[in-house]
Amino acid sequence: MKLLIINGPNLNFLGIREPQLYGRQDYKALTAFCEESCKALGLDCEIYQSNHEGDIVDKIQWAYGKIDGIVINPAAYTHTSVAILDALKAVGIPAVEVHLTDISRREEFRHISYAGMACIKTYAGYGFDGYRMAAEYLKEYLTKGEN
Repeated sequence: MKLLIINGPNLNFLGIREPQLYGRQDYKALTAFCEESCKALGLDCEIYQSNHEGDIVDKIQWAYGKIDGIVINPAAYTHTSVAILDALKAVGIPAVEVHLTDISRREEFRHISYAGMACIKTYAGYGFDGYRMAAEYLKEYLTKGEN
């Protein structure tokens, strides 16, 4: 079983960008955490990050027929990108949305998630642990689907 973990804009600046919100661990620590979490669950994963909306859409489309599940943190594109929503819907791959912070407790404009409309579950406000929770959920969801 293989997951694609997609991270959107500015996540490559973890540890630098607003550490009071996102913590001091950097993006390298996040990717290591994701890899270790997936390995512990017996999952393969590919991790991808882009600051460009079209690149994220291209990666979602690339996943069609190659990937079993998607974990996506669209970051700022969460609240603006119908293109990412449409790409997730088009490929039909089960996806779980993740946010390091609880977007429902932040600025009002962050309360809308377009990408989340195509996801089967959302984990927000759990920091890095949200990625592990998403991988666990997808493993369970995909395994049940195979029975």
